[in-house]
Amino acid sequence: MIQIENTFFELGKTCQRNCLIICDRGAMDAIISKEKWEAMLNNNNWNNVELRDNRYNHIVHMVSAANGAEDFYSTEEHACRSEGVELARELDYNAAAAWVGHPYFDVIDNSTDFDKKMNRLIACVCQRIGLDTGDRLNVNAKKRKFLVKTPLPGETEFPPFQDFDVEHNYLQSDFRKAQVRLRKRGQKGHWSYIHTMRKFHPNGQSVEVRTQLTHRDYLNMLPQRDEAHFTIFKKRRCFIYNNQYYQLDMYRQPTHPRCRGLVLLETYSAAYDQDALLASLPKFLTIEKEVTGDPAYSMYNLSLKEDWKTSKRYYAGSGGNGHTKCLNGHQVEKPDERNGDNASYPEYKMILNNGAKHNGMGKITGHVTNKAIGNDKMNGHHKLNGHRAVPTTDTNGFHNCLDNVKNTSGINMHTPKIKKVALKT
Repeated sequence: MIQIENTFFELGKTCQRNCLIICDRGAMDAIISKEKWEAMLNNNNWNNVELRDNRYNHIVHMVSAANGAEDFYSTEEHACRSEGVELARELDYNAAAAWVGHPYFDVIDNSTDFDKKMNRLIACVCQRIGLDTGDRLNVNAKKRKFLVKTPLPGETEFPPFQDFDVEHNYLQSDFRKAQVRLRKRGQKGHWSYIHTMRKFHPNGQSVEVRTQLTHRDYLNMLPQRDEAHFTIFKKRRCFIYNNQYYQLDMYRQPTHPRCRGLVLLETYSAAYDQDALLASLPKFLTIEKEVTGDPAYSMYNLSLKEDWKTSKRYYAGSGGNGHTKCLNGHQVEKPDERNGDNASYPEYKMILNNGAKHNGMGKITGHVTNKAIGNDKMNGHHKLNGHRAVPTTDTNGFHNCLDNVKNTSGINMHTPKIKKVALKT
């Protein structure tokens, strides 16, 4: 399977136009024991960070109909499906758990009908590859952040999880226009590297442009670090709870005393009702409050060496005219009660190809390949045709929608970019 993927990846590099590669399952889907998996890694000189984090840019797990849409699950007219609902639910959970830890992992559950589920899938992929879908695929989801009370429960209280060591370094920039940082993330001495530029736009929005780096690129850019900021050290725990993907960040020393013992939980949610949102969070954690949009819990502010009361760099959000507000102390507007964030300044994220220019450096890693993986076990809802997964109601639905978005988004599609997406059944 890996060789088949490599063949398509190499073909994508020869394409003179933008290329989206959709793979069915991926390297982490091997159904073998942990001992055999470790032996296979050792025999081939592989590691989980390379196979999971660096090989694929995006993981999308589409929850089986056996979990939340049982009325639509059936083994009839499926020659390759024989498991009952309970076993299918267990296998689906294991398939998702195999990808826990990937930095860009989305779970598409069965909380909506199938058409809306497909729209959520397409919107998710379009967002990651930087295609503007407007309001057509809006699912009202946004990043939410919560303050967690310590001490944390023991590891046995958590569902299956993956722990990572994470380091963030802010780079020198005009902080009134953009925040630039490097992230180093890994396990057992194997690392992945990301360059993030958060730009502030005149319309009040902020856009994050993320670019995957090589180890060499990371080392070359690290000397540009901003000495006004501490390096942020975290232990990041990734897990799935009730079909929702969570990241638990535990701040480590050395850093500013304000970060001592700080634990933050992050997820994506479209819930507006605060009580319903808090009730859906992991029961084994004690949530003190939601801090989405609170500048006191912004990593940029947390890493500042200066005292917030006297610092001119303290970031308090962007004004309605698009100018960032760098205030002394905590003089910020009250967050919007409905969204838990400042509703005037919505934030969305984009991932662009490595051909984009960052700090005038041009291409950072040469020819980029953006890849994504998705899983789906929806009975009768789609069929596979080679490396393409499409709904049975519209054999070209996924690709037609992407083409429609591409043609109406106003994005210049002439610069070759390789986007790789894999859908699983």
